[in-house]
Amino acid sequence: MSASSAFNDEKGGSSSVGEPEYGHDPASGGIFSSDYKRHDDLKEMLDSNKDSLKLEAMKRIVAMIARGKNASDLFPAVVKNVACKNIEVKKLVYVYLVRYAEEQQDLALLSISTFQRGLKDPNQLIRASALRVLSSIRVTIIVPIMMLAIKEAASDMSPYVRKTAAHAIPKLYSLDPEQKDQLIEVIEKLLADKTTLVAGSVVMAFEEVCPERIDLIHKNYRKLCNLLIDVEEWGQVVIINMLTRYARTQFLNPNINDDDDEDDKEKKAEAATLAKRKPYVMDPDHRLLLRNTKPLLQSRNAAVVMAVAQLYFHLAPKAEIGVIAKALVRLLRSHSEVQYVVLQNVATMTIKRRGMFEPYLKSFYIRSTDPTQIKVLKLEVLTNLANETNISTILREFQTYIKSMDKDFVAATIQAIGRCATNIGEVRDTCLNGLVQLLSNRDELVVAESVVVIKKLLQMQPEKHSDIIKHMAKLTDNIQVPMARASILWLIGEYCEHVPKIAPDVLRKMAKSFTNEEDIVKLQIINLSAKLYLTNSKQTKLLTQYVLNLAKYDQNYDIRDRARFIRQLIVPTEKSGALSKYAKKLFLALKPAPVLESPFKDRDHFQLGSLSHLLNAKAGGYQELPDWPEAAPDPSVRNVEVKESVRAVGTVTYRDTGALWGLPGPQTMEGSEGCSQLDSASGSESGSGSEESGSGSESDESEEGSESEQESEEDKEEDKKKKKKELKKPVRESERLIILHLLLCRQTITPCSASKSYELLHRITGEGLSVEYCFSRQPFSPDGNMVAVQVQFNNSAASETKNLHMEDVKLQCGMRVKEFPEIGEWWGEAATAVMGIDFCDSTQAANFQLCTHTKKFFVSIQPPVGELMRPVFLTENEFKKEQGQLMGMNEITERLTLDAKCRNEHTIVQRVTTAANLSRVPCGSDKECRFAGRTVTSGSLVLVSVVTKEEGAAQLTVNCEKMVIGTMLVKDILLALTQ
Repeated sequence: MSASSAFNDEKGGSSSVGEPEYGHDPASGGIFSSDYKRHDDLKEMLDSNKDSLKLEAMKRIVAMIARGKNASDLFPAVVKNVACKNIEVKKLVYVYLVRYAEEQQDLALLSISTFQRGLKDPNQLIRASALRVLSSIRVTIIVPIMMLAIKEAASDMSPYVRKTAAHAIPKLYSLDPEQKDQLIEVIEKLLADKTTLVAGSVVMAFEEVCPERIDLIHKNYRKLCNLLIDVEEWGQVVIINMLTRYARTQFLNPNINDDDDEDDKEKKAEAATLAKRKPYVMDPDHRLLLRNTKPLLQSRNAAVVMAVAQLYFHLAPKAEIGVIAKALVRLLRSHSEVQYVVLQNVATMTIKRRGMFEPYLKSFYIRSTDPTQIKVLKLEVLTNLANETNISTILREFQTYIKSMDKDFVAATIQAIGRCATNIGEVRDTCLNGLVQLLSNRDELVVAESVVVIKKLLQMQPEKHSDIIKHMAKLTDNIQVPMARASILWLIGEYCEHVPKIAPDVLRKMAKSFTNEEDIVKLQIINLSAKLYLTNSKQTKLLTQYVLNLAKYDQNYDIRDRARFIRQLIVPTEKSGALSKYAKKLFLALKPAPVLESPFKDRDHFQLGSLSHLLNAKAGGYQELPDWPEAAPDPSVRNVEVKESVRAVGTVTYRDTGALWGLPGPQTMEGSEGCSQLDSASGSESGSGSEESGSGSESDESEEGSESEQESEEDKEEDKKKKKKELKKPVRESERLIILHLLLCRQTITPCSASKSYELLHRITGEGLSVEYCFSRQPFSPDGNMVAVQVQFNNSAASETKNLHMEDVKLQCGMRVKEFPEIGEWWGEAATAVMGIDFCDSTQAANFQLCTHTKKFFVSIQPPVGELMRPVFLTENEFKKEQGQLMGMNEITERLTLDAKCRNEHTIVQRVTTAANLSRVPCGSDKECRFAGRTVTSGSLVLVSVVTKEEGAAQLTVNCEKMVIGTMLVKDILLALTQ
């Protein structure tokens, strides 16, 4: 393909490159006919002056990388375009550079000034990509440049850039560990970030660089716990694992009084003594961690569920650990890889916490489609769960498994039967008889494994089972598996006194085939001959000498050494030492019965869910789980001083545009509060300002409100004089449309003076245009599943504002918006519009562009959880019935001490209904207040009850089908009742 054909007109042409030719056959002579020709064509396209060709070339290069093809030789041609003005081209160039910057370091260094300019780009994606490329260049000479870039990015207004800065920290640390002190300062700064996008990444950087500096976590502990529910999934995993280790160093063991560890009795006694002196009370921060992680058990990400499960296993009181069982059993429906990891952890849990998985016994039954490794792990769990109550059911399952065609699985089943017989004495004889029946199985592997297990069981009561030993002696003619033959010979030699007539005959047969046996069998033949020589030398003396002579010349040196040792020990001669006198005690001493233990018994010293636990060996980078402290550290280190927010409160007057043009309508809207937080550090992109706006003292609001009311009375008199003059003006057609839009908005919802207002756009940022919004708590008539948001506009600019509307809506998955009508030419001081937003029962922010004829402003609306509900009426009986159906994981109970001003029924009702859009439910008791509502989108029932007790004590209970909503609502209501 020639250069001229590559630059054909984009509208057509037989060889247009405007469309990718990924489907071309290599033999057809197209652009991908050979790697050499293809790369030349791509270089020509990258050298073109047309951005469209450059973009097409970069798309093809990235596609090549995605398919695993090497595109490193294109690095010089690509890196030249890093300064391209086209934003789409620049993004793809940075994607390429991140991939190959480490391989082509010299060429990447030549463009380092361009990367530094990219750090100042207005687009946050370019800034982040530039930092990512810069941190991918593994050259120590640019360490100071990387450090400076990371520090600047850590203070960036965009949370995405700050997240990238957190990702760059471990890269720089691995390149130059001497920068640790400066990197810790950056980590400390990023840990204070309030956005969920940054939290997971900075905790990962903390774990990589300075996991021992737990003092950095103290001030941010509660914030991380509260942000956890909204952090992205892999960030949740990192934070939970870190908080698990943190909690083990800062809180007391909640199971200090009922620890099951029998190996360390002294520590247990000391703990019990300490517990008697001071009864255990759970730290509120410990409870905060458990409460905020519990809803994540319903996460769709298996890693998150596993992380919460290990946290509860290591930190929760024994009575509360059971909640993780259902979540882990749910994961058994996932892919086999997930099942394998989950079952590894469940097998460890069932050794110490058997009871919590017993109700789910059938979930661990084995399916024929399960892989062998999954079958073996399920067998392990079933064996750990076996007790006197369910052993009969489990043994019936095992009988079915023995018939499987999977021989490894059958062998594991036989071993499991042996463990059940060892652990539960009542079924030992039953298991032994069943295993003896397997000795007649046609499959040699089944018989061999049965022999090995029977040998271990017979060691417990050999005198009662001499018939079984005789039966097994007869199997030496048929069984060819070396381990099984060796087990039979060991058993006959160990209990030769119980079978005095059979043992010599067995030795005779074994001596005959000695030279053809495996090494493990030969060693047991030598042992058998020695034991028979010591107990029945008359019949076996010659046989023993014959076996020892054969062993003396065996090829294996272990067998030769064993034969020489035993000859000197059992056949006394003049050269024999004093040890030969004790030959009988050495060979015929009583051996302790073997204890068949789970291979997962000692794995709990590794943190569950870790790679080290999976491998049962310490992996690189593994951090040990700390021991519980004997005395609780000072909890005040986690206290954070909350600074008062800077607020502007007052009355916003509604200028009646309709009255100006002779149309009927309300005169003013008084009493509405415009609350704004002037926090420039948070920015519109951080998304954190909406949660904190509106916080402050109520007394300030009332004082400023009274002053603003006096001012509004004076404004009324002036407005009346102005309106008389304005009525004489003619009405243009476009003006009528503006008025009509505003009237429609005002008629949709009546302004609610009790609603709290939030700042959407500050007048300085908006160049004279300020916007506030509130949740009016009125039904949104176009769509009942949307939350009604009342938006108020104030134009203090000298020029008029035209074509005010919202566009380019950027929402979370599933959100919908019903926008307000476009406001055309508008020069009034204030106007109100209503929009509906479907938040999908989530507190995630809805992001918009507020557009005028000249400007676009990025704004976001984040709802409090209490505004995601609508009130619903229930009778007292209906409330009790619904509450009874929402128990267990759907119920959250908290104890609290009411504020001194909030100890009467009226105040409690007022504060609860202010925090959440709920309706009062009748109640016969004067010490209980009940409320009910449903979420706007899904209609999930929300029930709240506050029971007051003596001296201001109270109990708050929230029942909700959606656990996340319930958890967040509890926090808001607690805050409302205690402040």
